[in-house]
Amino acid sequence: MNTPILFAWLGMTDVKACRGELKGGLGPIGQAVKKRSYSYVVLLSNSDSKTESKYIEWLKELSSAEIIKYHIKLSGPTQFGEIYEAADASINKVKKKLKEKNLKFTFHLSPGTPAMASVWIILAKTIHPAELIESSIEEGVKTVDLPFDISADYLPHMVHTSDDEITKLTMGLPPEAPAFDEIIHRSKEMKRVVAKARRLAMHSVPILIQGESGTGKELLSRAIHASGRRGDKPFIALNCGAIPSHLVESEFFGHKKGSFTGATHDHKGHFLEANGGTLLLDEIGELPLPAQVALLRALQEGAVTQVGTSKQIKINVRVIAATNRNLVEAVADGSFREDLFHRLAVGVLHLPPLRERQGDMNLLIDRTLEEINKSFAQEPGWAHKNISVNARNLMHQHSWPGNIRELKNTLSRAMIWNSGKTIQADDIKEALIPTTSTACFKESILDRNIGNGFNIQDVIADVAQHYLKRALTDARGNKTLTAKLVGLPNYQTLSNWLKKYEIEE
Repeated sequence: MNTPILFAWLGMTDVKACRGELKGGLGPIGQAVKKRSYSYVVLLSNSDSKTESKYIEWLKELSSAEIIKYHIKLSGPTQFGEIYEAADASINKVKKKLKEKNLKFTFHLSPGTPAMASVWIILAKTIHPAELIESSIEEGVKTVDLPFDISADYLPHMVHTSDDEITKLTMGLPPEAPAFDEIIHRSKEMKRVVAKARRLAMHSVPILIQGESGTGKELLSRAIHASGRRGDKPFIALNCGAIPSHLVESEFFGHKKGSFTGATHDHKGHFLEANGGTLLLDEIGELPLPAQVALLRALQEGAVTQVGTSKQIKINVRVIAATNRNLVEAVADGSFREDLFHRLAVGVLHLPPLRERQGDMNLLIDRTLEEINKSFAQEPGWAHKNISVNARNLMHQHSWPGNIRELKNTLSRAMIWNSGKTIQADDIKEALIPTTSTACFKESILDRNIGNGFNIQDVIADVAQHYLKRALTDARGNKTLTAKLVGLPNYQTLSNWLKKYEIEE
């Protein structure tokens, strides 16, 4: 069942109606709520607080809808950019606040200025699909049908804007480094990150890159390495989450032949392979605690000791650590060593998720189209493909929990499956794979409606299963460590919990 929501700017005609100064009329908003039923009415207002409060009390007499008000500071009622940012932000706030899947938006074109109406049209035809309505005393409330589509390329946030913080960051930077050209971006969020990364590239300090999966942490690491003084030296990328716990020291520092069962030959180790260059420790948050101790010792001493020998070997390695976990929280819960965190987090970069990179979507779509078309150009029967306005807009509307990786994989599937020359919206819908992010999981746990069949035991079971499975994975099946990670007293208690919640060991 849909949840109907009306969005409107509070206009002077509405204020006059509230004051009884509008003969024979309720004003555009009053007409809409009297004629049609809405669960929520979202008011955007640049009026003073007294006027807003009085109008809301008056509107409540006309409708049972819950009223959400956002006070917007505008430098002028025709400032298109400010109006767009305010409207877009308000819609996103409502989506986050309500957390419902079937929200049906209606944007009211009549209240406010022509610039405000224009913004509603652009948003309804691009990233926030909605019904458009207008109202008048003569014709009442009616739906506005605009028989055209607008490409999301036109969105105001695509325009280059000055940013004082970016300007300050870029002062004194080295010449543009070609390595950073591979990081496709236009958004101010990514400009800040790249500016900081270019600064850090000038030095050999350790760097911690944090960001959700698929945001491009390895690509940024490679750009930092290539544009720094170590650019002609080795760059070694190591996935810490893929190394069995008993082989971590061997993989990191190397081993001598015969030093343990299966050591059939000497192994140099990744630290020595990266000597003089850069070592990327990807998914650093997945390292078990004993391995964290060994890593900390190597970083402190600037030397490694290979398994099977007692001789220390001096190293000169620039370490970049990357993780999709919040290491501050990991330190707090004891799963990551605080001293190692401070050793790594000298230069800290936060890669924003794709949904927060306003302005980058079209660039990434176009680059991916170009790369795939080029890659398949010589394949028999391949037709060079472009993308329709509706398909592009649909991609703007998706939240992309898998970030750039998900975007590229989705577009790749759509292009391969499509036998024509143009990717349509239906192609994108079929190519999207439903996913549930950790953030969505948290929201669904904490904000469920109570009553109507709500069962708190089911909620507790969901939480227990989630964290027990995660801990088992992090501890690689070690019951004692798993129990410690989730705060249970011992492995026997853990076994009882696993049995209770039907989790396979």
